[in-house]
Amino acid sequence: MATKKDTKKKATPKPKKSEPVDGQAVVQEAKPEAVEAPKEEPKAAVQQAKPKKAPRKASKKKEKGKVVIARGKRKEAVARATVKPGSGAIRFNRRSLESMDNIYVREIIREPLRYLGPEANDISIHVNVFGGGMMGQAQAARTAIAKALSEYFVDMKLKEKFNAIDRSLIVEDTR
Repeated sequence: MATKKDTKKKATPKPKKSEPVDGQAVVQEAKPEAVEAPKEEPKAAVQQAKPKKAPRKASKKKEKGKVVIARGKRKEAVARATVKPGSGAIRFNRRSLESMDNIYVREIIREPLRYLGPEANDISIHVNVFGGGMMGQAQAARTAIAKALSEYFVDMKLKEKFNAIDRSLIVEDTR
């Protein structure tokens, strides 16, 4: 008795059109493609460009000027001072300098501003300090502020002035 497997003929694979048969090269002819002409839409269907928005009015805020960031170190304390155009406010670790209790520490931090003159009222200074004790932080902030001011007011040659007054205003503690 014959089984279904025996009765079926084995299918032989048919060669693809792009493959050569028996060593003969097969050449395929290129079929021309239909090219459609662009359709013109009626004028009513053409979308009009959106009108441009009016430019914003100038705000009353002060124009952004240059910003200078400088670092100062003393013992284990590291301070970063940011000087930018502003109202003359000085902030020490997010607090106003005027809210500090110790007058001596306040004067150490404010010392570089004494040599600046009336330009001190046109800038804002933000100082972030970490590490060390209270006096080390104050002296690190003093150095950072002096460096930032000398970079901010390049034409005033503050670096030479600070070096003549007290070298530790510009030079960090080497420890």
